Amino acid sequence: MSNESNLQVTFSKHCNGLFKKASELCTLCGAYIALIVFSPSEKIVISQVPPQNSGPMQFIEANRSAKLRELNAMLTQINDALDIGKKRENELSDLRKKNETQFWWACPIEGMDRVQLQLLKKALLDLKKRIGQHANMVVSQGTPTQTFPFFVGNGSSSNMPIEH
Repeated sequence: MSNESNLQVTFSKHCNGLFKKASELCTLCGAYIALIVFSPSEKIVISQVPPQNSGPMQFIEANRSAKLRELNAMLTQINDALDIGKKRENELSDLRKKNETQFWWACPIEGMDRVQLQLLKKALLDLKKRIGQHANMVVSQGTPTQTFPFFVGNGSSSNMPIEH
């Protein structure tokens, strides 16, 4: 612009608009802004715009804090539930291991050694024989079915009765 007066007026309007935008940015984002502007007359205009703690910003901050507290409470509950689940998992794992050592036939077949598999085979053949005998007895006598003991050897202790 050739006219100094028009240049100064235009600069002043644009500078005010720039400061207004900086103030809005502070209000919306909570940012600290410092502006350094050189005028056409080579004077320095410095403006520091702190975030506004007026109504809307206080409401936004209070809402954010409440949401953060709510999320932290939910996270604590989830972590507590996870800890309880892990504790139960460990207890069940210990119980399963104890059960498998005490009753070897309760463990998966894939985990049995050769001796245990032979004992299981013998026990199943014996069970098959007893069921056949029991079925023949029921058919011939016409008596109602009853439970009868079934013995399985665990290889390290005496036979243990199991009712079937």
